[in-house]
Amino acid sequence: MSEVLRRRVAARVVLLDDLDRILLFRGFDPADPDAGSWWFTPGGGVDPEESLEQAARRELIEETGIHEVDLGPRVWTRLAHFSFEGVKFEQREWFFLARTPQRSVDTSGFLDYEHRSMTEHRWWNVDELRRTDQVVFPLDLAALLARLLAVGPPAIVTEID
Repeated sequence: MSEVLRRRVAARVVLLDDLDRILLFRGFDPADPDAGSWWFTPGGGVDPEESLEQAARRELIEETGIHEVDLGPRVWTRLAHFSFEGVKFEQREWFFLARTPQRSVDTSGFLDYEHRSMTEHRWWNVDELRRTDQVVFPLDLAALLARLLAVGPPAIVTEID
């Protein structure tokens, strides 16, 4: 029997505070804890009735409790392949640039699987991302963020790995 590949679209957020630090979550796959953990941006699947922008705002509120957000343009997109809790995904991700003055994060809006799989969060600056030996997605986030901060959003959405 072949495994089913679940295809979906996701809205992710490059959420920056007033010190140009990005908020990342650390998570793991509860079905495969030996696979280690990784850091990633807030965001998730787009519901059928939602626009990408609506999904980005909803995900931010659910995962961070942050309502005060200046949601900017889409800056990057990528096609991600991964397994989570025994399901294989092919996920088209759209990354929005956003800013917030709020640094406090409230994870009480996590869904059940997020409570099981997301272990911590923190704000990272570019230098910390460059120095870390931990897995961070997207894989080249330090360079991508440095470029975004130096020259601003790209004129068109950039395909990344």
